Amino acid sequence: MNNKMIIFEEFGIRRYYDENKEKWYFSVIDIVAALTEQRDYKKAKSYWTTLKNRLKKEGSEVVTNCDHLKMRAKDGKMRLTDMANVETILRLVQSVPSKKAEPIKLWLAKVGYERMEEITDPEKSVNRARENWIKHDRSEKWIQQRMMGQETRNKLTDYWGEHNIKPGDEYAILTNVIHSEWSGLSVSEHKRLKNLKTQNLRDHMSEAELIFTALAELSTRQIAVNENAEGFEENKITAVKGGSVAKNARRELEEKTQKKVVSKQNFMKPKTKQIEK
Repeated sequence: MNNKMIIFEEFGIRRYYDENKEKWYFSVIDIVAALTEQRDYKKAKSYWTTLKNRLKKEGSEVVTNCDHLKMRAKDGKMRLTDMANVETILRLVQSVPSKKAEPIKLWLAKVGYERMEEITDPEKSVNRARENWIKHDRSEKWIQQRMMGQETRNKLTDYWGEHNIKPGDEYAILTNVIHSEWSGLSVSEHKRLKNLKTQNLRDHMSEAELIFTALAELSTRQIAVNENAEGFEENKITAVKGGSVAKNARRELEEKTQKKVVSKQNFMKPKTKQIEK
């Protein structure tokens, strides 16, 4: 878990990064304080308590989607506070009458945690990703494989969404089952091997790693469709089966080439040391 305070105008916003879910979470009270321009923490907390009760009565998912986590308070002590991901924060912003609503949305977009225009125009997301990969010296072949792998991933999550798998935790668990089965490492272990922290693992995979990840997810979906897997437990079984298909292929390739598919290499640029004059 990576904790870090970031600044919106003059307001500090506490956040943490969940490496398993690969998502940032923000302090709801800090966001409310920024929205209401309230520098008194107790008053911001009181506002959030009142708003929370109203949202509960309205049946809003904003409250139920908040996690209670310990974050460092102004007095230096670790205290439980409501935390929410970007999607939930954006819904919260719509519930607070504030002239800061749009600036906060733009701020979230600027720091890279939400691309508002991509919701209405997904092509922008694809083009932006391609441009970013080119800037980071990825080859056209790698980019093509990365995008094909993402399409395979999307088809799998579409299936999950249609067969009673809950986005978030259950998606993350099933993804980890598939990954562990084919690669022999959990997602977090694979990231540590590559010395990654908040970076997206797939953006630092080799061409071979991308291909085997796609094979595992393609196999999982096709097996799930064939078996009409429904719900988390049945799809967990198909995740193991799909991952095993790619595992067997990986082992055969490694035996013939005497080279490991899973690599510690990444696309991070090495830090240059300044030479003292």
